[in-house]
Amino acid sequence: MSATQVPASFDPDAAAQPGSGIFGLPYTRADAGIVLLPVPFDATTSYGNGTAHGPAAILEASQQVDLHDHQFGPVFQRGIFMEESDEAIESLSREARAMVVPLLEKGGAGESDAAVVKQIDAAGERVNAFTYDAFKKILSEGKTPGLVGGDHSTPFGAIKACAEQAMSLAKTGLGILHIDAHMDLRRSFEGFKYSHASIMHNVIEQIPQVKSLVQIGIRDYGKGELDFARSHHDRIHPFFDLDWARKMEDGETFTKLVRHAVNLLPEHVYISFDIDGFNPALCPHTGTPVPGGLQYNQACILLECLVKSRHKIVGFDLVEVAPGPNPDEPDWDANVGARLLYKLCGVAGSSRGA
Repeated sequence: MSATQVPASFDPDAAAQPGSGIFGLPYTRADAGIVLLPVPFDATTSYGNGTAHGPAAILEASQQVDLHDHQFGPVFQRGIFMEESDEAIESLSREARAMVVPLLEKGGAGESDAAVVKQIDAAGERVNAFTYDAFKKILSEGKTPGLVGGDHSTPFGAIKACAEQAMSLAKTGLGILHIDAHMDLRRSFEGFKYSHASIMHNVIEQIPQVKSLVQIGIRDYGKGELDFARSHHDRIHPFFDLDWARKMEDGETFTKLVRHAVNLLPEHVYISFDIDGFNPALCPHTGTPVPGGLQYNQACILLECLVKSRHKIVGFDLVEVAPGPNPDEPDWDANVGARLLYKLCGVAGSSRGA
């Protein structure tokens, strides 16, 4: 992905101008090498809610991000464009959420709720089709797609499109670098097939082109998820947060641990970054925060190791960013999310030879 011509009038060190795009950039879709797809959907979130507002909050916070990155340089020169939010997806999220809430309040869906669950699952399938079609189109244009959620159920179709692309490029298929507090390997959660807690189970079961799933930051999971991972030990490689903490306490470096994990991925990689993979001090309003987790600089080192290992990023997502409750104050969650999103764009550009 080569650098995109920057308009002569654009000053990357100036304040973002009113009406400018993501990160205050002036690019159009045609100019961009990286195209971001907002997916404001969070119907099945089971604890905290609000990730449907994540894309808009990140867009606003991105106007404050300085454009020369310490690791990846002038990332903006690759051309970054964010699509308009799709009102149909926003509406679908509200409609499905209204059906989900009564079921959550009684502890999850039961046998008598089959008709309602069918409608909720159908909403998930519509999101899957939406993200699949959008990513397929972006990939066909020779651009790198990134999804901005929304909850973690949203990237299934995006991953499927990237897996098909990777398989067409190399028989080794696609690897997923999954940063998360949770394994997301539940067959369903609270009765919903396309739950935010089931994304990686659905990927492993339904997308055979995904050959390796490397999970980092894991610290909250069920016994069934662990059993599922062990039954797919050739494809699923979880790395637990506490295990890494013990090893670093005994003198092993974080970089060495990361290199070992990254080496389990094939050449073509999709990054799925759930913001709750971070220490919750960095994302206090995300739906399911868990103590422990990565610090911001550790995530930066992880992404840098991925680039240095010569993996090629086919696509990525950033999900579960939920803005804080006070709209009159700068939003910390969105602030962190916007900066992480710029890093992900930097990795995508660098890994493609930018």
